[in-house]
Amino acid sequence: MSGLSTEWAASTPVTTAPFPRHLVSADRLTRAHVETLFEQAEALRHAPRAETAQRWRGAVMGSLFYEPSTRTRMSFEAAALRLGLHVVGAENAREHSSAKKGERLSDTLRVVSSYVDLLVVRHHEDDALEAAAACSRVPVVSAGTGSGEHPTQALLDVYTLQREFGHVDGLRVSLFGDLRYGRTVHSLVRLLTKFRGVEVCMLAPAGLELPETLVREVRAAGITLWAADSLTEALADADVVYQTRVQAERLPADQRPTAGPVRIGPAELAQLPAHARILHPLPRVDELDPAIDTDPRAAYFRQVENGLFLRMAVLDRMLTETFGEGGMV
Repeated sequence: MSGLSTEWAASTPVTTAPFPRHLVSADRLTRAHVETLFEQAEALRHAPRAETAQRWRGAVMGSLFYEPSTRTRMSFEAAALRLGLHVVGAENAREHSSAKKGERLSDTLRVVSSYVDLLVVRHHEDDALEAAAACSRVPVVSAGTGSGEHPTQALLDVYTLQREFGHVDGLRVSLFGDLRYGRTVHSLVRLLTKFRGVEVCMLAPAGLELPETLVREVRAAGITLWAADSLTEALADADVVYQTRVQAERLPADQRPTAGPVRIGPAELAQLPAHARILHPLPRVDELDPAIDTDPRAAYFRQVENGLFLRMAVLDRMLTETFGEGGMV
């Protein structure tokens, strides 16, 4: 493998603790890990593309998606290609892989990991991936698990906050929408515990509040977390609004709310501080009015772009932990 330039390599920080072998939960990361990934993402954003394309030339990424995806799958695969990796895998693995025949996820990973150098997996069960990853010969990166976690989404969310504000410490974040089944929120609040003085306000439909076990977990980790009584209260003094859709596909029909608590449009925007930012993991349904897309506070499309470089950084780091700075041999 051809290495990156001396200038690029010198800009890449080194943490004192090794990264987790598998990235399946945000709580496996330290603040140093997170900041290292942010610096790597910035370096990759500005490095010449012809140079990054040589970074992992000849390596292979396996992509297994048991649930539908647009942004996560395409950004991981684009990130891999920009780093010079080849990509193999299944877009609808639940139907178009041996899972259809009843194969265990652990067996699938044991087999597929003998073909590739790294695996990116989205799975429909909350906890299956963490146990199955132990059977893999190569690093496994979660691309989202049921209503459990989505660690790289949280990383790109916090990376967006870092780029928009220049810091994450001390931010007040208002979470709207489905907090019970929204895996992006679960990973986000865990990752925010790595920063100082963060305050989290919640506004969710009845029955879709943040799980109580997670509330206790993040409070014990030092986050100030509370439920707002109204939209006005949740918007007032917010630095960040993190809007999510209701995860209708995870709810029985008789439990689906007829509407979320908030649809952010021009009227709601008028209540939001001028310095604030609106994030959304996407896809949106009707909880964000397209009329606000051009407002500078609407950061969700910048958030999507940030995801490409953050995921490049994740792949690069996981491969570096496996093969070393010298790359493939």
